[in-house]
Order: sequence, then structure tokens, then C-alpha cells
Amino acid sequence: MARFWVCAAGAGFFLACLIFHARLCGPEVLKNFAFPISWRTEKLLYRLDLGWPKYSEYFTGATFCVAVDSLNGLVYVAQRGDNIPKVLVFTEDGYFLRAWNHTVDTPHGMFAASSPYEQSLWITDVGSGSYGHTVKKYNSFGDLVQVLGTPGKKGTGLNPLQFDNPAELYVEDTGDIYIVDGDGGLNNRLIKLSQDFLILWLHGENGTGPAKFNIPHSVTLDSTGRVWVADRGNKRIQVFDKDTGEWLGAWSSCFTEEGPSSVRFTPDGKYLIVAQLKLSRLSVVAAPPVGSIGDCSVISTIQLPDEVLPHLLEVDGKTGALYVAEIGAKQVQKYVPLNNYLPAFGV
Repeated sequence: MARFWVCAAGAGFFLACLIFHARLCGPEVLKNFAFPISWRTEKLLYRLDLGWPKYSEYFTGATFCVAVDSLNGLVYVAQRGDNIPKVLVFTEDGYFLRAWNHTVDTPHGMFAASSPYEQSLWITDVGSGSYGHTVKKYNSFGDLVQVLGTPGKKGTGLNPLQFDNPAELYVEDTGDIYIVDGDGGLNNRLIKLSQDFLILWLHGENGTGPAKFNIPHSVTLDSTGRVWVADRGNKRIQVFDKDTGEWLGAWSSCFTEEGPSSVRFTPDGKYLIVAQLKLSRLSVVAAPPVGSIGDCSVISTIQLPDEVLPHLLEVDGKTGALYVAEIGAKQVQKYVPLNNYLPAFGV
């Protein structure tokens, strides 16, 4: 009997060594050997804030986008539906403040661009009604301040400027605006506008090559002057110089299953947060150093339940909290950094 157990232990050790060797050096068929073993340990960087918002009953439609005014501690949520308020305003602690829907048809993306002198919210509207195919600026109480595009009329024109399903925008502190125009419409382009709404540069052709797009869905900037675009239909992120518009490179290896739907940087600039809609997944990707794009490297993921469908997200510039607009779950969820991650906000 003792000999039997010695043989069994030896066989088990041999099998374990064989599997380990196959994982490291063997052919692909052995690397996929069906054992539930995780060979990669990911960092846990965020936790879900179950107390945000205080009352979820205010979400009465499909929540498509979210924006954070970190200067004033406000969180804006835009939702779609009939006979409901289109824009909801909360505190960063989750208390509901107000709602409005004046001149908002079908919101898609939004961005809060406030200063000590002005609280403003930009919304991209993809509706087919009299307010659709525009990019609009509001104050915090819903008063319309500025309209870009030709209200109610889609098009490809640049003078006057026209949009067709503008997906999202990003506004710099200087007032310069970056717009991705083309959520499945006539246009597939990235436009940079000055604070006076003059076109500074443009990439605007459908295709798979460098600086061409297939559903440019989200846009953001890093602290080193690079523009990052979620080129959703091409399953990649493209990167440009913010001053010249020069194409700097692209990431695609992290998005073989599905293209990115939203991109935002953490306040320290170390990570890019990426949402993938149909996979219901959030990825934390390491940001490249200055002067290099390199390859994307996923540091951590948050796998949401099926059909949650994270559409667009925003990162609080002070606290680093993530706010995720989920069109499937019809809610916005908040994730806060753990104590060992991004400890020095606002410094």
C-alpha cells in the first residue's frame, strides 16, 4: 500500500510538471489545457460605492453618459426616454439636486467644463428632432448658452459646421474643444476647435489606416499633450498630437474581442480607463511614457454582469472616482480608488 501511494504521488508530481512546462513552453493546444488556473494576478484598484446615488429611483431612462464637475462637486447624468427629464444633477455624495430637459433631444455624450467663474456642461445630441445633430453648451441649471452645428439637420459641411451623430467631446482648460463626430452616421472624424469655435485641425475619413476612423466614439487628453480616440469600429485607440494633429500611433492588441467605447485618464496620468460596451468590461491600462506609445498593457479589469453595457464613463479629477453610465442596467455606478492607489489627489 505504501508503494502505491508513493507511485501516485510521483505520478501527480509528474503531471503537474508536465502542465507547468506546457503552459510555459508547449504548443497552443496544451497551453489551453482545461484547468481552472489563473496565471495572471491583477491589481484590485477600485471598489463599488454602493451608496451612490442615495436614491436610484431618479434613473427613469437609459443612462447614456455622465460628466463630473470636480470643481463644484457636481455629477451630471443624461438619459433617454419619453416624457422624462433628460439631465439629472447630483452631488458627488449622491444627493439629487435637480433635473432639466430643455432643448435636449437625444443625448449621447457630455462633458463638464467649469471654471471659478462659470459652471458649464456640454452635450452631444444625436436626435432627429429640431435640437439634434448638435453640440450644445448649457449652464448648470439647463439654460442653453451655445449651439455648434446645424440644429435638426445632419451633414458633412464645415462652413457652416455640421454634425451627424456627434458622439462625445473633451474641453481643455484653455477652451479648445475636441469632438468625435460619427456614432454610425455620415461622418467619421475628429475635429479640434478653438475657444472661438474655429477649426484648428481635422481628421475626417472613414477607413482602417492611420488617422482614419470607423465610429470614433470617445476622446480624451493626457497631461503630455496627446489626444486619445476610441476608434470603436476598428477595435483600437488612436493617438494624436494635440497641437498639430499629427498621428502618433495606435493600440489594438487589448481590444481584439471588442473595440473601446469610452476612454478617460486617471488624475495622476498613470492609467487609462477603458470601457467595452458589449463585453460589459472596464479595463485599467498603463499609460505610456512621454515620447512613446508602445503597446497597451492591461493592469486590472472590472467585469460587470452581462447586459450591463457600460457606454461612457468619467473620472473625477480630484478624487479619482469612476462614474460609469450603463445603458443596459439603466443606471450610473460609482467606483472609488482603494487606499493604496492614487493617494495624492489635488496635490
